[in-house]
This record gives sequence, C-alpha cells and structure tokens, in this order.
Amino acid sequence: MSETANNSTSRRDFLKASASFAAASTLATGLSSRLYAAGDNTIQVALIGCGGRGSGAANDAMNVEGRGPIKLVAMADVFEDRLSGSYNRLKREQGDKVDVPEERRFVGFDAYKKAMDCLRPGDVAIFATPPAFRWVHFTYAIEKGLHVFMEKPVTVDGPTTKRMIELAKKADAKNLKVGVGLMSRHSRALQELANRVADGEIGDIVLMRGYRMHGPLGFFDSPPKPAGVTDLRYQVQRFHSFIWASGGNYSDFYIHVIDHLCWMKGGWPVKAHGLGGRHYRQSPEGVTYVDQNFDTYSIEYTFEDGAKMMFDGRCMNGCQNIYSSYLHGTKGSAIASSSGDCGLPSAIYKGQSFDDADRVWRSRVPMRQRNPYQNEWNDLIDAIVQDKPYNEAERGAIGSMVTSLGRMAAHTGQEVTYDQMLNCPHEMAPGLDKLVDWNSPAPLKSDANGRYPVPQPGIVTDQEYKA
Repeated sequence: MSETANNSTSRRDFLKASASFAAASTLATGLSSRLYAAGDNTIQVALIGCGGRGSGAANDAMNVEGRGPIKLVAMADVFEDRLSGSYNRLKREQGDKVDVPEERRFVGFDAYKKAMDCLRPGDVAIFATPPAFRWVHFTYAIEKGLHVFMEKPVTVDGPTTKRMIELAKKADAKNLKVGVGLMSRHSRALQELANRVADGEIGDIVLMRGYRMHGPLGFFDSPPKPAGVTDLRYQVQRFHSFIWASGGNYSDFYIHVIDHLCWMKGGWPVKAHGLGGRHYRQSPEGVTYVDQNFDTYSIEYTFEDGAKMMFDGRCMNGCQNIYSSYLHGTKGSAIASSSGDCGLPSAIYKGQSFDDADRVWRSRVPMRQRNPYQNEWNDLIDAIVQDKPYNEAERGAIGSMVTSLGRMAAHTGQEVTYDQMLNCPHEMAPGLDKLVDWNSPAPLKSDANGRYPVPQPGIVTDQEYKA
C-alpha cells in the first residue's frame, strides 16, 4: 500500500488480497526457513507490556496448536506489580509453557531490551505497552532479527507513522513476520463479507456507519496527579487519558471499527471532519478530571469516490449503548459487526432496512475459528513456521494514522486530509528511546493546578493541543 490514500488498486483486488492475506489461505507455502530454531523447533516468546492485552496475547500465542512447542521465556514492564500479576496468571493457566524464572523478569525503561536479549533470531516479541513506545521496541526487534506481534494502535501521530512504515520495510528486508492486533482482519465472518462485497453483492458502497458508545472504561478519565508521583509515571500508568501515549480513547477504543470499515471499502479515506466535546468532566465528588479526552466524537470520513464513513463514539453513563458497524451499497446493505469490534454474525440484505425477510446471507463460522484473537496468532505462527510472506506493520500504521485523522479533525475543528495528517510535524512524544527512569522529562507537564493541556477546537487548529 502506498503512503497516500489515492492508489491504483481496484476495490475488488484490494478486498480480495486483504481477505486472503489475513486468512493466510492463498499464500505460497514453500519450505520453512526454520529461522527461529536451528535444531530446536521451540518458538520462544518475550512479552513486553504485561497488562491485560499483553497477557491475553501471550495466552493466545501459547494456545496455538499443531505448530510445535511455544514457550514464554521472558517478560518486561515498567510496573513491577503488573509484571508479577501477569506472570502468576499465565503460569497458573499455561503451566510449563511459561518458563520465566525471576532472572528473566525485567522492570524499567530498558527492560524491553533485556527481554528481547533472551531470545534467538527468529523468536517472537510481543509489544503491548502504550502505543507511543511501539517504534522504539520495533526498532530493537528488527536489529535482533525477531518476529513481532504488536498490539494496536501502532502510532498516534504523523511522524511516528512515517517511522513505522520505514521500519516495516526493514522488517520485510530481513524476512521478519509481523502481526498487528487488529483482530477484525482475522474474523472469518468479516473475511467472507469482504469477499462478497468485492464481488459486488451490495453494489458500490456509498455509506458506512460505525458506533462505539458506552460508559467510561479503562483510564478514560483521570483525576489530578497524586503528590509524589511524577508526570511521566502518571501519564504512562493512565495512558488512555493522554493523547501522546495512546491516541486517547478515540484511537485506543475506536480503531477496530474504523479499520474494518476501511477494509470493506477497499481503501483509505482522503479527508475527515468532525466534532466532539467534553461534557461531564468532574467526578461524583466534584473533582475536575485532567485527562485530554472528549466524551463524544462524531466524525465524517470521505473516500476518493465521495463515499462517506460516519463514526460516532461516546463514553457516558446512562446513555443508549450502541457498538456495531454497517455498510450501505447501491444494491443492498450489510451488517459488518453485529456487536462489539467484530461480533458474529455478519449479514447481507437486499434492502437498507436490515429486516430478516430481506436477508440474503448470514455468516456461518466453525466453532474453532470464531475467536479472531486466536485466529491472528494461528495465522502469524503458521507464517513463521511455513516461511510465508506476512507483515501487517505498514497496514497497521496507516490504519492507526487514519484513526488519528478523525481524532485530529474533531480536536482542531478543521477538515483534515490524509496527507495533512501524515505530514503533520507535531510529534507528541519525541525522545521516548532516551527515557531512563520515572524522573525523566514527561511529554506533558501539568500546570500549577495539576491540569494538562486539552484540545481547543477553533482556537488551536494546527495541532491537537498546545503543550
């Protein structure tokens, strides 16, 4: 995929290639290079970032069947309690597949290097830290000759997106396999829907709709930083609250639906505009939150042919919850995800009303293939063992940047183009590879009242906030 939204790939070819790639079903098999284990077919794994997502990814890695033994041999995090909690859970669930003695459990900003140093070329590193650190860790993995699984998002701004695209090319040059945790691409229902859409079953897509509206979760909102805690520690610990660390709730929560709708369309949008607002920014006790998030977002993305993608996000208690995605074409319509990021079933209708009487297809997925989180690991390990081409890093970087495009449009109050987002010079957190400890300078400084800068649409228009 080129770095611009406008490319010569047809929608049909794009969708066919994407679905086949994700399923890993049409790639040439060839002879396995066995890069990961000369004389030993054990695939060793290091986990960098031991929160819930990292622990889940490690579990899925060790649950891959039929591809030889897979063991977790090293772990790293900047928070000791998260590492120990993750280790205890994984050891309890996976037993001897977890071989991480205390001397291979590393804490600190250099822990990622120590964990990857425990691996051999061709082993696998899992990156599940806040996404701002993704390029730092990916750089070292490529130097070490390691295959990678990285959680989404993989970038939060233009400069890091460009950096990740270049790193993806370096990984390709070294024949490294890279998976990205956009698991909707590995939903067997969505893969079949993508093929059917490519075959023209709903005609030309003119509108897509995505929704994720529910109550606050994760570290969506944050009270003032406690005394005795550095800005850096507070921001990394509560990463959902800070745009530099995670892209905020917009990027972290909404990327899955945005990405799979772009997949269905067969390309990336060329521009976006939108709105949002901060509505309930005090705790029940009357403490003003200091995070950078909006409570609501409503974004209109536009594609090269004029088709639209509408995305609505909301984090509020007491409101109607909607979490699903839809396609509207000139010959019919489709439900992509019936609930959640890629919830079964997907379906196609001959009209626009989603009435059961008008349904012409409904996905049927075998039980063993219904978990897209496991599917993405099965596909990645299969590519490693069979030495198949497999690198989702560039696509993941562009998907992350397109998500940020909608976020920036809302935060600035401006129409923002694909190229403007990609080339925006505002790197939110430069120098993350130079951090030493919690006393290192933070990307954001709190003011005298303990508050951090927030987006100001119409006032700050050239970047998302002024530090």
